[in-house]
Amino acid sequence: MPFIVGAPRSGTTMLRLMLDAHPELAIPPETGFLQIVPELRGWGDALRERFFQAVTTFPANAPAWEDFQIPAEEFRARLAGIRPFHAADGVRLFYRMYAARFGKPRWGDKTPLYSRHLLDIRKLLPEARFIHLVRDGRDIAVSLRERWFSPGRDIAVQAAFWRDHVAAARDQGRACPHFLEVRFEDLVRDPETVLGRICDFTGLELRPEMLLYPQRAARRLEEHGARHTADGAVLASREERLRQQAHTHRSPDPAKIGVWRRELSAEEARIFEEIAGGLLAAYSYHLDVKKELRRALP
Repeated sequence: MPFIVGAPRSGTTMLRLMLDAHPELAIPPETGFLQIVPELRGWGDALRERFFQAVTTFPANAPAWEDFQIPAEEFRARLAGIRPFHAADGVRLFYRMYAARFGKPRWGDKTPLYSRHLLDIRKLLPEARFIHLVRDGRDIAVSLRERWFSPGRDIAVQAAFWRDHVAAARDQGRACPHFLEVRFEDLVRDPETVLGRICDFTGLELRPEMLLYPQRAARRLEEHGARHTADGAVLASREERLRQQAHTHRSPDPAKIGVWRRELSAEEARIFEEIAGGLLAAYSYHLDVKKELRRALP
């Protein structure tokens, strides 16, 4: 089961659409609930109901369940058939029901924030195969700062956000038997070769449809509806969510590489490298600020 993780705005949606274009594999919009499922306690019907509530109302401030287009009561009824009930089987049922919407026998996940939860997911789902997509954090800062889910515009906040996500996936990935790192820049410049590596890693056959993903991107992203807070206020409109993925309607664009050079000031670049230069160097990203930042992480 492929799990695409990485810092937000690393190109994870593009990779999701590439893999989802495979005739055997379906990947839903971001789930998020796997970070709380391992915390659920109890057994039998009580655990089943806690699981149902946790999955269908996550996150509490802006539930995402409608994105999956699975009727909640149908999901509840299917959960009732799992006896004895285990959370992992409930999770697999969710993905199986999602994939069944498209007549596909396999499924995966694309949730960037799972970068921090690889070990918990591996324990819950031993079949997980983690694909960590890494992009130059300075380009991510340019892309992320205007988004509704951004941690803030301040470059120091952006640098720490990228560093912490990448370091978490990197560190936890070392303890996972199935973990592959891919650079966004390599995927964009040579998608066929990189997708071939990913297919080998996940037991898929490389298919030409995967390189033609822009042809179906708009249709696949139609699932993304407006996100509302618990009191009904609009957190992100459907138009805003679709607009932030507009680039996925086109083939990989090398022009997206290195945009930070014209969008960040020299001072912003210096601050970013001061905070996250070790990780930039570890992934062979060029550093403008010399000092001692060229040491790679162990």
